Amino acid sequence: MEREITGNGPLLDAGGRLRERGWSRRPVLAYDRAAITAPAWRIKEWDYYCVLGPERGLALTIADNGYMGFLSASVLDLAEGGHVSDSVMTAFPMGAMRLPGSSEEGKVEVSAGTTILRFEAGSGERRLFVSWPGFGAKDAPRLPRASCCGSLPPDEARPIVLRDRISGGVGLEGELVLSEIPAGESMTIATPFAGDGRRFYYNRKVNCMSARGSFRLGNLETRLEPESAFGVLDWGRGVWPYANLWYWASASGLVGASDRPKRFGFNLGYGFGDTSAASENALFLEGRAHKLGRLTFEIDPADFLRPWRIRDEEGRLDLRLDPSFDRSSKTDLLALASIQHQVFGTWSGRARLDDGTELTIEGLKGFAEEVKNRW
Repeated sequence: MEREITGNGPLLDAGGRLRERGWSRRPVLAYDRAAITAPAWRIKEWDYYCVLGPERGLALTIADNGYMGFLSASVLDLAEGGHVSDSVMTAFPMGAMRLPGSSEEGKVEVSAGTTILRFEAGSGERRLFVSWPGFGAKDAPRLPRASCCGSLPPDEARPIVLRDRISGGVGLEGELVLSEIPAGESMTIATPFAGDGRRFYYNRKVNCMSARGSFRLGNLETRLEPESAFGVLDWGRGVWPYANLWYWASASGLVGASDRPKRFGFNLGYGFGDTSAASENALFLEGRAHKLGRLTFEIDPADFLRPWRIRDEEGRLDLRLDPSFDRSSKTDLLALASIQHQVFGTWSGRARLDDGTELTIEGLKGFAEEVKNRW
């Protein structure tokens, strides 16, 4: 049973526990960091944006994870497959980054040396700004295997300086504007974690935002137009357990006839706490959410570049991701660790809306990920 929350009110009670569990089409529950009664180092807050155009994309993150602050950016080469990524970490911010308590409006700007990330939200628009003069100056990333054939040498044997191939230099500058569908619905979920009742996850995903603006990696400039570029927001606030494993998949774009395309996207995943009241799985068509129940990710853990399959228990969803590249990362600081595989590619398959309408999905750009954390 998918329990929908419809009434406004605070997210937490006087004891720092969730007042309600379930999902909502809009962020009707109000998050207040000051209402949390768990230790400050256990609080995790982040804003993550991923914007994909026809050939290239940009992902930006500002995260305050208690023990560690985190700024990251990735330029995504969707045409050829590969990425340039960089990150900056700071110690023990524990709220000093001042991420907004609302997913609908607010501003956060964080600087680390010469690096600046700024996100502003309000009136149905989101403005993203990045200035990172030293971006891409670290060790060159490696292009993933072009196929899943085991006879090919491993990635580590085939280094390609991607930043030279697509840019001829280092440094990242950009400014994008994302526009939400007026009165559009999104996926917001409030879930507890097992054990300590003060642990919870409050998350909003906003799909299908049209994007305009530009960014420049080295001397290569990418311009995005709202007819062909779309973004997603992952807005997360909560108190997490020390160890966690999650799966997440997302896509936004157009479906249907070329003369009458419709804006479509999806948010799928699990591993974000006790989802017995509701999952975070939903389809979005022209600003309306269509709720799904439980589903499974079918992947080859030995090779993340093999196709991924996602199917639900009710037979409403059958999707296949054909990967192009794996934006993988591994951080191991003994007590703290994160192993991430975010695989970008194209989605195909079918999906059924709440009213029984069947949709055919072909060549929809997006990603899926597996993330393991000790934090």
